[in-house]
Amino acid sequence: MQDVFQGRIFKTRGGAVLIGAAAAVLAAILLVVYLHSYRSSVNSGARPVTVLVAKSLIPRGTSGSLIAEQHLYQVTTVPKDQLQELALVDPSALAGRATAVDVYPGQQLTDADFTTEGALSIPSQITGANRAIAIPADAVHGVAGQILAGDHIDIYVEVDANGGPALKLLASNILVLVPQGTGSDGGPSVLRVKTQNAGKFAFAVDHGVLWFVLRPQVGAKPTTPTLVTSSTLLTSKAVVGG
Repeated sequence: MQDVFQGRIFKTRGGAVLIGAAAAVLAAILLVVYLHSYRSSVNSGARPVTVLVAKSLIPRGTSGSLIAEQHLYQVTTVPKDQLQELALVDPSALAGRATAVDVYPGQQLTDADFTTEGALSIPSQITGANRAIAIPADAVHGVAGQILAGDHIDIYVEVDANGGPALKLLASNILVLVPQGTGSDGGPSVLRVKTQNAGKFAFAVDHGVLWFVLRPQVGAKPTTPTLVTSSTLLTSKAVVGG
């Protein structure tokens, strides 16, 4: 009788030990799973992600194209858990938009900072030493209907000099803000020029004839400064293939 009682106690104690061991193993597994999940979460939050950050003050109303052209932003990385909501991670997101608020140096560019309203307005596309000037030209001289906003052109001016008419390169790689219309009275083209050159353009409009020459959109080579007169035209070599 005593042996039976002791066997039952042994079995009961053994079962308790077994259950306790199983519980300990389960707890250890759950702890490992939790720690793995926690580490994954921490690592995920610390993983660097790309974001656009303002390099300098970007005033309200600045167009995305101007921000890109003037390199007013830089592409950098931040931990994922520090990425602001709707932050811009691709420079192509700047196209066709303008800042709706002032964006300060070091600030992440976000979708909320931009609007499509006024993105193509003239003030949004000039900054610093840039100025906008209206230049009238007829359909032939102004290549009306072929030049679009955002194109770049070379401008030649023809004037009457003491020795006769002369044609000279006035400026190269000038950005067209507003193209001339296609009609007979389509209005002037609005160009972006440097402030130190604005007077030259105004003088050339009043005292000469301007020719617009459309540049390639990609891969344009620098334009060689030229002065063409009756004498240089007659003595120069023939043009082959343009």
